[in-house]
Amino acid sequence: MTFPQVSQTYKDPYNYPEGIAFQEGQYLLMKDAKVSVLDWGFLHSDATYDTVHVWDGAFFRLDLHLDRFFAGLEKLHMSIPFDRSQVADILANCVALSGHRNAYVEMICTRGGSPSFSRDPRDAANRFIAFAVPYGSVANAAQMERGLRIAISDVVRIPPKSVDPSIKNYHWLDLVRGLYDAFDRDAETALLLDTDGNIAEGPGFNVFAVKGGSLRTPQFGVLPGITRRTVFDLCTMLDIDVGVGNVSPDALKTADEVFITSTAGGIMPVSSVDETRIGNGRPGPVTGKIKALYWDMHKDPTWSTVVAFPEDVRGASSRPM
Repeated sequence: MTFPQVSQTYKDPYNYPEGIAFQEGQYLLMKDAKVSVLDWGFLHSDATYDTVHVWDGAFFRLDLHLDRFFAGLEKLHMSIPFDRSQVADILANCVALSGHRNAYVEMICTRGGSPSFSRDPRDAANRFIAFAVPYGSVANAAQMERGLRIAISDVVRIPPKSVDPSIKNYHWLDLVRGLYDAFDRDAETALLLDTDGNIAEGPGFNVFAVKGGSLRTPQFGVLPGITRRTVFDLCTMLDIDVGVGNVSPDALKTADEVFITSTAGGIMPVSSVDETRIGNGRPGPVTGKIKALYWDMHKDPTWSTVVAFPEDVRGASSRPM
């Protein structure tokens, strides 16, 4: 009997974005960063992560993202061999080595695996990975200009008694089902319902409804997003009323304005929900005001952490004293 040979020169057929990853103590090209097929992060979605963006060479609200990441580790009984300061340095190194001054940066901890293929999660060696790739947005330039078309899926978001939504996770099958519902209805992205039939959240974003100058965002079963929190901070600065609570599908469709929020895109306007035009079908003034201040705050040193790029260091060392 003839057995097939084991390949020693496997080449991954997929194209990866240009970027740098950190794994097992070394910095790698994105195409060279790998996760074992026996890792529980792959087999069971047993992982937590957080994503922060870099804009014009600086992290935005990095401390809040680190807070959420380390809180997730604790809740999932995971540990990594790095403290907050070391993780911040690793993320900065990934960005600096990638050269991307506008970047999407992720920190991940997977459950890992057990040499004996044990089903006891306590036997697994947790794994930390980080990477920086070019910045990407939920909404493209055209959608930012005219507003997104959203459909409300009948799919129910995983309830918080099943998976704690405050722990950022990769349980996305409900969100992916919702996306296909949206595509079938000629929409561009989706919102899912909570177990009571109210609006929850979408694939990687929170949602806000504007009515009579006041803002409301769902509270139950949603990720407490950093950009969502930032909207609350911005509304305080702008003296705009904002609150959390139930948002029914009808309340969303009859809002004056609707926008979604994500680290991947910031403040993004919505022009229609289930083919119902929102307002005049264009991004509204309240959304525009919050969006403008959001990007202005990227220049505020209290909210931004500057990355030192190799060329900046070389340039500084060559300048006369």
